[in-house]
Amino acid sequence: MALAIVVVAVVAWRWSGDTPAPDVAAAPAAMAGVDIGDRRGALVDQVVFAQESDLGKVAELIESGTHQLFAQGVSNATVFRRIRDSLGIRYSNAFGSSAELTLNPAGPRFNDGRINPFHVPAMREALNWLVDRRYVAEELYGGLAVPRTLAINTVFPDYARLAEVARTLELRYQHDPERARAAIEREMTALGAARVNGTWVHEGAPVRISILIRTDDQRRRIGDYVGNLLEGLGFEVERLYRAADEASRIWIAGDPAAGRWHIYTGGWVSTLIQRDLSDNFAYYYTPLGRPEPLWQVYRPDPELQTLAERLQRADYTTWDERQAMMSRALELSMTDSVRIWLVDVVNAQPHAANVDLTSDLAGGFGGSALWAYTLRYTDRVGGNVVVALPTLIAEPWNPVAGSNWIFDRMIMRGLTDAVVLPDPYTGLFWPQRIAAAEVAVQDDLPVIQTLDWLTLVREREIVVPADTWIAWDGAASRWISVGERHPDGLTARTRVTVRYEDDFLEHRWHDGTQVSLADLVVPMILAFDRADPESRLYDPAFQLVFDVFMQHFKGMRIVSEAPLVVELYSDQVYPDAEAILAARAPAVAPWHTLALGMLAERQGELAFSSNKADRNEVDWMSYIAGPSLAILARHLSEARASGFVPYAEVAERYLREGEAAARYAALGDWYSERRHFWVDNGPFYLHSVHPVERSVVLRRFTDFPDRADKWLRFDRPRIPALELDGPMIVRSDEAPEFELCITFDDAPYPEADIERAAYLLFDGRGRLRLEGEAESVGDGCWRIVLAAEQIAALGTGANSLEVAVTSVRVSLPAFATHAFATVAAQAGQVTQPAQAAQAATTGPTP
Repeated sequence: MALAIVVVAVVAWRWSGDTPAPDVAAAPAAMAGVDIGDRRGALVDQVVFAQESDLGKVAELIESGTHQLFAQGVSNATVFRRIRDSLGIRYSNAFGSSAELTLNPAGPRFNDGRINPFHVPAMREALNWLVDRRYVAEELYGGLAVPRTLAINTVFPDYARLAEVARTLELRYQHDPERARAAIEREMTALGAARVNGTWVHEGAPVRISILIRTDDQRRRIGDYVGNLLEGLGFEVERLYRAADEASRIWIAGDPAAGRWHIYTGGWVSTLIQRDLSDNFAYYYTPLGRPEPLWQVYRPDPELQTLAERLQRADYTTWDERQAMMSRALELSMTDSVRIWLVDVVNAQPHAANVDLTSDLAGGFGGSALWAYTLRYTDRVGGNVVVALPTLIAEPWNPVAGSNWIFDRMIMRGLTDAVVLPDPYTGLFWPQRIAAAEVAVQDDLPVIQTLDWLTLVREREIVVPADTWIAWDGAASRWISVGERHPDGLTARTRVTVRYEDDFLEHRWHDGTQVSLADLVVPMILAFDRADPESRLYDPAFQLVFDVFMQHFKGMRIVSEAPLVVELYSDQVYPDAEAILAARAPAVAPWHTLALGMLAERQGELAFSSNKADRNEVDWMSYIAGPSLAILARHLSEARASGFVPYAEVAERYLREGEAAARYAALGDWYSERRHFWVDNGPFYLHSVHPVERSVVLRRFTDFPDRADKWLRFDRPRIPALELDGPMIVRSDEAPEFELCITFDDAPYPEADIERAAYLLFDGRGRLRLEGEAESVGDGCWRIVLAAEQIAALGTGANSLEVAVTSVRVSLPAFATHAFATVAAQAGQVTQPAQAAQAATTGPTP
């Protein structure tokens, strides 16, 4: 139900002995012999979410049967081994988490007059050479992570597509403590600081670096490690150990100019596979990323700012142009370095052996869009499941700008029924409430279609019809048409046409009321209203997000009401047609629950967003707990008495007869029974909330329209396993051949399912000397043949052949490396027999 303008917004990998290999114990057990009949909605009757932050208890809780699932990924090597060795526990792997150092660039001085060394880009850049990412991955994470240097996740498709520039930059910024020391000494001296008895001093005081350290996972060890490094360079270090909520109030909600922190041990989770990471530069390095104070002090190089903006709106016409822009942005982001990327984390996702569900390859259980549709016992239908979460109700829930914590969002996803759902293995989108769809793009745009449920068409020019809605006139309470705003006409780069299922407007909300077109129109108007300075719902924190949206939005119109057909026009482009549609297809939200929050915010009693709540000194609105409920209940009584309809001048056109009265009556009954206002339309409904006990109870929505087994078709992700063999020693006059075997479950990987098998050849100095494509010689078998002149050009010494393989079945690339030495050709020399190098046991990492 969460309402927002949505912006559709892990280098070398070596599996260590304690690293979970892909898919270990991850295959969903079939419900053999279990008849689900015509059961609708969820396959279990009840899900209880309970807070449990102690990772050490995970295995015991699952083995004892008190809990069936732990929604946080396990990246602690000791806990993982306990899970791996248990007969009563199974697990799958998720690869979408990362750890980094978030730097505070405010300055050049903080408000109290202290200098901030990390205001200087070169100081930030130097940290890349200071930290040893391999040490972090192998020692601090016990092998459950891989080094990461760049702004793009190493297990998503863009990394493989940009392997040449990625590997070059990784080698440029590899661990070099002496280079880091020299750069830091140079920049600190330029700031007017001096070393006194080994300690950096500025204006008579030691230079103190405050590190805000998260205590709830491996980032505590990262913070201590970085603190030790900085102390070794002569800085005084303050370690601020904080849990998630405490840290958030400092680094994300606080004023960076206050100087309370310099470095935060940051962590990020991609809840689904991101096939296009071009938005990462705007999000992580520019003020466009988020409205919070930290982002607003980012001052990137103008070239990086321009590239980030262009990539965000897909301002390119060819794939090669995009790749060149991405490559340059990667380079500039490293010299900017407001973030020091450290590792991409492998998270084991544990669950009871007799329970199964579909886990997302990136987001795991917590990020899976399909968990609520697939959670089940393997031997029966129904039953109760208890899920442990490290945090619960971390922030207030409301449908406009409520909690964005991953575990709160996990629960919300189980309560809502999206119109499209992401494939957990490829990141492409499948229809859930769409009968047919067409994506039209200008014929010069590099857009592809993979799935056959939608149609991609190319047109020379896409003209926006004059009656399309493009803006909202709050004073007159009406839509402004394209014809009014652009009398000379308007064109767009894309048009998305969505035909919803024929019975879409017959579906029911959890309170029993029927979906109407007003549930689509009111949320759209509300987004415009929150960006109108003349509106009492105006939120300056939302303005920046809305302005970015309006840069590419070209309008929406309802083409037909029965069946419901909607067109949307935009200049924003993604490489996949499926992603363009997913970003455009409007969802619905119950207008009558939105109305209560709107009334409360208009009266200045509550606020949808935390930013506005702080500014107005009122509570951040919660639809599920706390003092907000009494205020919302009062507004329900008033709305019920007056028949209030938001934006009635437009919305009433889309209401059924008597709808307002029926909606408010049903909501009153709902609140009387359940003591919250969270109404949605997913396979579960929110039965009860227990803030003191830190638990939330969901129950199956029996009026859900779909069969309970609709989404059980996802079994195991077909991640390729690679073995790269070849000679260990090559003479400079030889033409060696290398064999690449690609398998899954020890069976040859079909050639038709391999998207690309590319190789990179590096010499002993880490310089890229050659790149090319492997040649297929049949299912599972590929070869790479290097010419003698190419070998001779390497000179003598150690070399590295690296292979990246991408599959159409999964979006995580697989990598393998083969090291070999080149020696000079000499008369009479006997060639070493070709011998297999140690096979690279690979997963979705380079």
